[in-house]
Amino acid sequence: QVQLVESGGGLVQAGGSLRLSCVDSGRTFSSHAMGWFRQVPGKEREFVAAITGSSGTTYYSDSVKGRFTIFRDTAKNTVNLQMNSLKPEDTAVYYCAVHSRGSYYSPESYFYWGQGTQVTVSS
Repeated sequence: QVQLVESGGGLVQAGGSLRLSCVDSGRTFSSHAMGWFRQVPGKEREFVAAITGSSGTTYYSDSVKGRFTIFRDTAKNTVNLQMNSLKPEDTAVYYCAVHSRGSYYSPESYFYWGQGTQVTVSS
């Protein structure tokens, strides 16, 4: 059964860190690029980071570059997002997704999504 499950969200103070994990429990997407997006109520889903399946090339939005790191743990079949120096504006529901084709920065390029995990950063 194909399933993406995110974990690691929670409440943290500004300046703190969290690590989000996305498990591909079916081991279905190991060759695909994977992405993390975030969304707040009333706004469009926003690209955060992506990592390719082959070379491990990474991509980041300008708002998180230098603070967040995306990486794969092939042994655990996970894609992780290490978030440091968190800011209140990082508060959102974070989703991992499987890339199909097209721009890594566009949610329309992803065809399978997890259920999301809430990240709340207090000031």
